[in-house]
Amino acid sequence: MGKRDELIAKYAEDLKEKCGMTPDMDLLTKVTIGCGPAIYNDDASTVAGSQESELETVKENFLMKKLGLADSPDLMAGIKSVLDTYGQSNRNKYRAVVYYMLVKHFKKESVYG
Repeated sequence: MGKRDELIAKYAEDLKEKCGMTPDMDLLTKVTIGCGPAIYNDDASTVAGSQESELETVKENFLMKKLGLADSPDLMAGIKSVLDTYGQSNRNKYRAVVYYMLVKHFKKESVYG
């Protein structure tokens, strides 16, 4: 099992244990691959949910650029909803898991089709 497969298994575990979701493994794999080399970097592989600048980056680079969503207050509300589901007490919020939940939240699975 390669490093990426190990990470995907860890993300799936987080989705089950911390978020109460049964992950679509095909979609999770595609979202993880879409994150690129960031998943291997300790700092870049997680989302700092308490930093506004980080949330803006997620909104602009992922929701607007990658998923093609128009800027609106719904985007930040969606991010906050996903972070609440992940649990504010969870210090490590993996980027791939957050992105996966955002794809589900905004029903943009087709982007990864």
